[in-house]
Amino acid sequence: MNKLEEIIETFQDLDNESRLQLLIDFAEKLPPIPEAYCTLVQKQAHRVHECQTSVSLWVNVVNGKVQIYADVPRESPTVRGFIALLIKAFTGASPIEIDKAPTDILNRTGLASSLGMMRLQGLSAVYRRIKDETRRASFLNSRN
Repeated sequence: MNKLEEIIETFQDLDNESRLQLLIDFAEKLPPIPEAYCTLVQKQAHRVHECQTSVSLWVNVVNGKVQIYADVPRESPTVRGFIALLIKAFTGASPIEIDKAPTDILNRTGLASSLGMMRLQGLSAVYRRIKDETRRASFLNSRN
Protein backbone atom coordinates (compact mmCIF):
# COMPACT_ATOMS: atom_id res chain seq x y z
CA MET A 1 0.00 0.00 0.00
CA ASN A 2 1.44 3.40 -0.97
CA LYS A 3 1.33 6.54 1.19
CA LEU A 4 -1.70 7.99 -0.59
CA GLU A 5 -3.72 4.80 -0.13
CA GLU A 6 -2.84 4.78 3.58
CA ILE A 7 -3.97 8.39 3.96
CA ILE A 8 -7.21 7.73 2.06
CA GLU A 9 -7.93 4.71 4.25
CA THR A 10 -7.34 6.76 7.41
CA PHE A 11 -9.79 9.44 6.26
CA GLN A 12 -12.40 6.86 5.23
CA ASP A 13 -12.50 5.46 8.75
CA LEU A 14 -13.48 8.84 10.25
CA ASP A 15 -16.69 10.83 10.61
CA ASN A 16 -16.93 14.29 8.98
CA GLU A 17 -15.87 16.22 12.08
CA SER A 18 -12.85 13.98 12.64
CA ARG A 19 -11.87 14.26 8.95
CA LEU A 20 -11.80 18.03 9.19
CA GLN A 21 -9.77 17.85 12.39
CA LEU A 22 -7.27 15.54 10.71
CA LEU A 23 -7.06 17.96 7.79
CA ILE A 24 -6.25 20.76 10.25
CA ASP A 25 -3.60 18.51 11.82
CA PHE A 26 -2.04 18.11 8.37
CA ALA A 27 -2.17 21.91 7.92
CA GLU A 28 0.04 22.38 10.96
CA LYS A 29 2.65 20.11 9.36
CA LEU A 30 2.93 21.88 6.00
CA PRO A 31 6.67 22.30 5.52
CA PRO A 32 8.01 25.78 4.75
CA ILE A 33 9.09 26.51 1.21
CA PRO A 34 12.79 26.85 0.39
CA GLU A 35 14.04 30.41 0.76
CA ALA A 36 14.79 30.59 -2.98
CA TYR A 37 11.04 30.43 -3.69
CA CYS A 38 10.02 33.27 -1.35
CA THR A 39 10.47 36.04 -3.93
CA LEU A 40 8.48 34.01 -6.46
CA VAL A 41 5.54 33.91 -4.03
CA GLN A 42 5.48 37.70 -3.96
CA LYS A 43 5.47 37.77 -7.78
CA GLN A 44 2.70 35.13 -7.84
CA ALA A 45 4.82 33.24 -10.37
CA HIS A 46 3.52 29.80 -9.39
CA ARG A 47 0.05 30.69 -8.18
CA VAL A 48 -2.85 28.28 -8.66
CA HIS A 49 -5.33 30.87 -9.93
CA GLU A 50 -8.30 28.50 -9.89
CA CYS A 51 -8.08 28.38 -6.10
CA GLN A 52 -9.56 31.33 -4.18
CA THR A 53 -6.88 30.92 -1.53
CA SER A 54 -3.49 32.28 -2.56
CA VAL A 55 -1.64 29.01 -3.25
CA SER A 56 1.82 28.95 -4.81
CA LEU A 57 3.01 25.52 -5.90
CA TRP A 58 6.28 24.07 -7.15
CA VAL A 59 6.76 20.53 -8.42
CA ASN A 60 10.22 19.19 -9.28
CA VAL A 61 11.44 15.78 -10.33
CA VAL A 62 14.94 15.04 -9.07
CA ASN A 63 16.58 11.68 -9.72
CA GLY A 64 13.21 10.23 -10.69
CA LYS A 65 11.53 11.33 -7.44
CA VAL A 66 8.94 14.06 -7.03
CA GLN A 67 9.45 17.05 -4.73
CA ILE A 68 6.51 19.34 -3.98
CA TYR A 69 6.60 22.70 -2.22
CA ALA A 70 3.67 24.97 -1.49
CA ASP A 71 3.02 28.30 0.13
CA VAL A 72 -0.48 28.59 1.62
CA PRO A 73 -1.69 31.22 4.11
CA ARG A 74 -2.22 30.00 7.68
CA GLU A 75 -5.70 31.57 7.52
CA SER A 76 -6.74 28.75 5.15
CA PRO A 77 -6.29 25.58 7.22
CA THR A 78 -8.39 23.29 5.01
CA VAL A 79 -6.41 24.24 1.92
CA ARG A 80 -3.11 24.00 3.83
CA GLY A 81 -4.16 20.63 5.18
CA PHE A 82 -5.12 19.18 1.81
CA ILE A 83 -1.88 20.37 0.24
CA ALA A 84 0.15 19.05 3.18
CA LEU A 85 -1.65 15.72 2.71
CA LEU A 86 -0.66 15.67 -0.97
CA ILE A 87 2.93 16.62 -0.16
CA LYS A 88 3.15 13.79 2.36
CA ALA A 89 1.63 11.33 -0.10
CA PHE A 90 3.61 12.33 -3.18
CA THR A 91 7.04 13.59 -2.11
CA GLY A 92 9.54 10.90 -3.03
CA ALA A 93 7.11 9.10 -5.33
CA SER A 94 7.85 8.49 -8.97
CA PRO A 95 6.07 10.53 -11.64
CA ILE A 96 4.33 7.35 -12.79
CA GLU A 97 2.90 6.78 -9.30
CA ILE A 98 1.49 10.30 -9.27
CA ASP A 99 0.11 9.95 -12.77
CA LYS A 100 -1.70 6.77 -11.71
CA ALA A 101 -3.09 8.31 -8.50
CA PRO A 102 -6.89 8.40 -8.44
CA THR A 103 -8.52 11.56 -9.75
CA ASP A 104 -11.35 11.36 -7.20
CA ILE A 105 -9.23 11.76 -4.06
CA LEU A 106 -11.66 14.23 -2.48
CA ASN A 107 -14.47 11.69 -2.76
CA ARG A 108 -12.31 8.78 -1.62
CA THR A 109 -11.21 10.62 1.51
CA GLY A 110 -14.78 11.69 2.26
CA LEU A 111 -13.76 15.35 2.18
CA ALA A 112 -16.14 16.08 -0.70
CA SER A 113 -19.08 15.72 1.67
CA SER A 114 -17.49 18.03 4.26
CA LEU A 115 -16.43 20.99 2.12
CA GLY A 116 -18.28 23.57 0.03
CA MET A 117 -18.36 23.59 -3.76
CA MET A 118 -15.94 26.51 -4.19
CA ARG A 119 -13.42 24.91 -1.85
CA LEU A 120 -13.74 21.58 -3.68
CA GLN A 121 -13.14 23.27 -7.03
CA GLY A 122 -10.03 25.00 -5.71
CA LEU A 123 -8.63 21.85 -4.13
CA SER A 124 -9.33 19.89 -7.31
CA ALA A 125 -7.41 22.53 -9.28
CA VAL A 126 -4.43 22.18 -6.92
CA TYR A 127 -4.49 18.40 -7.33
CA ARG A 128 -4.67 18.67 -11.13
CA ARG A 129 -1.80 21.17 -11.10
CA ILE A 130 0.38 18.76 -9.12
CA LYS A 131 -0.35 15.96 -11.59
CA ASP A 132 0.19 18.24 -14.62
CA GLU A 133 3.39 19.78 -13.27
CA THR A 134 4.74 16.32 -12.43
CA ARG A 135 4.17 15.23 -16.04
CA ARG A 136 5.81 18.41 -17.33
CA ALA A 137 8.83 18.13 -15.02
CA SER A 138 9.23 14.44 -15.83
CA PHE A 139 9.11 15.19 -19.56
CA LEU A 140 11.67 17.98 -19.25
CA ASN A 141 13.98 15.71 -17.23
CA SER A 142 13.70 12.96 -19.84
CA ARG A 143 14.89 15.39 -22.54
CA ASN A 144 18.06 16.35 -20.65
